[in-house]
Amino acid sequence: MSMNELKKQSAVEAVKQIKSGDVVGLGTGSTAYFAVEEVGRLLKEGLLHDIVGVATSIETDTHARALNIPMVSIDEVESIDIAIDGADEVDPDLQLIKGKGAALLREKSTEILTSRFVVIVDESKIVKKLGTKDALPVEIVPFGWKQTQKRLEKYGVPVLRPSKEDPSKPLVTDNGNFIIDLRFPNGIDHPAEMDRAIKQITGVVDHGLFINMATTVIVAAKDGIKVMTKN
Repeated sequence: MSMNELKKQSAVEAVKQIKSGDVVGLGTGSTAYFAVEEVGRLLKEGLLHDIVGVATSIETDTHARALNIPMVSIDEVESIDIAIDGADEVDPDLQLIKGKGAALLREKSTEILTSRFVVIVDESKIVKKLGTKDALPVEIVPFGWKQTQKRLEKYGVPVLRPSKEDPSKPLVTDNGNFIIDLRFPNGIDHPAEMDRAIKQITGVVDHGLFINMATTVIVAAKDGIKVMTKN
């Protein structure tokens, strides 16, 4: 089974948890893409109705509207019934690293509004310790970005993420900010402490550690679907 087939499998399983009438947080990234596709299919076939979506990026909002999913802004809702999104890393405590798609701030702002945050991944994203496979994305303001980068050196190896369109320029997020990818040679020993420490750095807007937010992780493996839940 290909990686895309595994991603689609986990996404379809997650979307089964959406009920008609729900306000749904729609994630960003290659796995969340399949969840948006499945929501659109169920609406078109009349198997879901009266739902509204809240997108975690401009890209997801555009995709959802193209599928005729009714969309609202985050400021039009007080809470979200269920949010579905991917992750870059998941540890045994369901702590996450997210943000490879540069949408971490909108993802966190959306997913903090729900008591049901379903994370969809393939088995390659499961790790024993966060930060061992991927860098931690840190969203920073452009003003004084080199100074912010220096402050982040206290915790790891910070690298400014380049734009895909023009690698000579920094990537700019939907919010007009830059992304620093912070690498940890030995991983992150204490994610909750790192969460608090990085947030306190001047110039940092937010980062990709999602602590105590995921309620369920659906893992697509070659031998079938596995479900991880909060103890």
